Amino acid sequence: MLKLRKYYKPFILSILIAMLLLFTQAMCDLKLPDYMSDIVNIGIQSNGLEQVAPEAISETSLQLMEKFMLEDEISYVEQNYTKVNQEDIEYVKQYPAVEKKNIYVQNNDVTEEDIQKLNHIFAISSRTMMNVISEISSHTDQVIEQEKETEKIDLSKMHEILPILVNFPEESFTKARQNANRTPESILNSVGLAFTQSFYQELEMDLASIQNEFIVKTGLKMLTICVIGIIAAILVGYLGSKIGGKIGRNMRNDVFQKVQSFSSAEFNNFSSASLITRTTNDITQVQNFVVMMIRMLAYAPIMGIGSLIMMAQKTTQLVWTIAVACGLIVLIIVFLFKMVFPRIKMVQKLTDQINLVAKENLSGLMVVRSFGTQMYEENRFDEVNRNVMKINKFINRSMGMMMPTMMFIMNGLNLLILWVGAESIAQSSIQVGDLMAVMQYGIEVVMSFLFVSMIFIMFPRASVSANRIAEVLETQNTINDPKNPQKFDSSKMGYVEFKKVSFHYPNADEKILEDISFVAKPSQTTAIIGATGSGKTTIVNLIPRLFDVTDGEVLVNGVNVKDMNQDDLHNQIGYIPQKGNLLSGTIESNLKYGNEEATQEWIKICADVAQATEFIQSKEESFEAPISQGAKNVSGGQKQRLSIARALVKNSPIYIFDDSFSALDFKTDSNLRKALKFHSKNSTLIIVAQRVSTIMNAEQIIVLNEGKMVGIGTHEELLKNCETYYEIASSQLSEEELKNGSQS
Repeated sequence: MLKLRKYYKPFILSILIAMLLLFTQAMCDLKLPDYMSDIVNIGIQSNGLEQVAPEAISETSLQLMEKFMLEDEISYVEQNYTKVNQEDIEYVKQYPAVEKKNIYVQNNDVTEEDIQKLNHIFAISSRTMMNVISEISSHTDQVIEQEKETEKIDLSKMHEILPILVNFPEESFTKARQNANRTPESILNSVGLAFTQSFYQELEMDLASIQNEFIVKTGLKMLTICVIGIIAAILVGYLGSKIGGKIGRNMRNDVFQKVQSFSSAEFNNFSSASLITRTTNDITQVQNFVVMMIRMLAYAPIMGIGSLIMMAQKTTQLVWTIAVACGLIVLIIVFLFKMVFPRIKMVQKLTDQINLVAKENLSGLMVVRSFGTQMYEENRFDEVNRNVMKINKFINRSMGMMMPTMMFIMNGLNLLILWVGAESIAQSSIQVGDLMAVMQYGIEVVMSFLFVSMIFIMFPRASVSANRIAEVLETQNTINDPKNPQKFDSSKMGYVEFKKVSFHYPNADEKILEDISFVAKPSQTTAIIGATGSGKTTIVNLIPRLFDVTDGEVLVNGVNVKDMNQDDLHNQIGYIPQKGNLLSGTIESNLKYGNEEATQEWIKICADVAQATEFIQSKEESFEAPISQGAKNVSGGQKQRLSIARALVKNSPIYIFDDSFSALDFKTDSNLRKALKFHSKNSTLIIVAQRVSTIMNAEQIIVLNEGKMVGIGTHEELLKNCETYYEIASSQLSEEELKNGSQS
């Protein structure tokens, strides 16, 4: 993946924004269980009371609480509360009991720091009172019962024990307070809130209204956080898809452009099926992995670590349950990684094979049918297909096991948390709402590991695909443009010259061409003939520099082809290969392929020269007639004529015909050559042919045999002086034609 890091750099800012959004989403998701815990602990169990320090308290209840406070705490409380007498009717609506008794009301100017300190004072005092009551329970059995259900504390019973507290030993008070200080904060608050609830009931306050207000307020907060989290998730999905799509697009563009720059030597290193797989399937694998990484890279760790922190804040007693679950998950991931990774590497290579077999079968369908080998091809395809199926089935089965295993661990974790947490609730070391939050955080931790495992499982295939893409992009071209290209020699425009050229293919010892020298001039036709495998096509492939010569030089317009830009070189040449390749579209779009600015009149002239006008006009749509994929809807001869017309439309000074008349009948061949001679009288024509009749009127004929020039001259001269040419001609021409040729 690091080999393709340059494709990620343009999107660093977008990735950082996505990370920030993921952080926001994770924070929202982490906050929800906390609010849920508040609804249970505060909204339901404590009637919506958030602060242990009461807003108002009766004079008698305050005196009771002060019995369990230290001197400095009593002083601090009295500084922050103001006494309200019975006759003060200002507070009657809010605290109806003020008509019957004196109360103390919290000052309006108390700070947040004061509130926190008062909360602690009242919480410690409440717990100390409970501990003291437990000590003297032998004298007040009813109070014991109330202690077990602190949310229903009867303050009147508490007031009755005040005389007993006067004689209570100081050491017992100190011990009770020390025990209170060792109580967990959540339990302290729970006990304190139970007392605060009783204080409010004593003042005849509307606790139902307070509870409803808290639950609605907290519910609205949860709803707001959910909306923010949803918006963040949508934006992350949008950014992830956009970044992944653009990275995939850029990779495809670069791979396509790189392949466009390949010479024939590079094409020999990659099969066409493999290049198609790398451009499509492999890039899609990397693209999907990038999207998954963006969506999960920050979210999973934040959720996992954040959930553990939030869980530890609630209670440390249940953290070990998460450790057990995480250990099991890690073992499963390691097992799957070791089992699946080696097979994932094989999938892409087998995909190449299945593409190759399918491509060969489709392109050679008529050959397969004509030889009746459909069953053989089916068996060949079935063998590769079954290999792919077996590996994919193993991978999918292994992956399929992961989700139910994770769900089993998740549900087992919940059961374990409930089992251990129930004991903690019984011992008053954790509250019900906190236990529910811990269960939710446990699920979040397991889900985080699940997300991470998905990334780990996708990584091997994406890594293999990335390496395959990098292989194409990092391939060094054997044919490159020079740093300082030379300009054409204006006095030699149209000249093609071979100077002692020799050539052998890479990694081959035997030379295909050896010591080839000739000059092709404008307004002349240079023909190349020879037996199959003698090197005819290799010669014309050296002119547009599809290969570089091993020894010697090839000059075009007086300049070595190695010293000019390839684009400039190709613009000088109209090339018609042995196999006429047409692109899907229309006849006109194919003819204008090399010259988009060609006029309709020029296209018709070139089509007429190529002897293609008759069959074009026979079609209802004429030049707008469609050409199907692979040009399956035109014959071989029509395909060749359209290929010739396409090269003529380009209007180049040099034309190369690589056995481009082989599919034409003799009459069409003759008419085309005559029209071509007139149409391209100022151009250089280089014709590779098998037929002697096609080239016998050429000004210069080159005869090849096993890669060597064994003759050069006109038809008449070669009949007299070149045995190889005479053998070729005698196999195609009658004795009278040979005699007439030799006499003339």
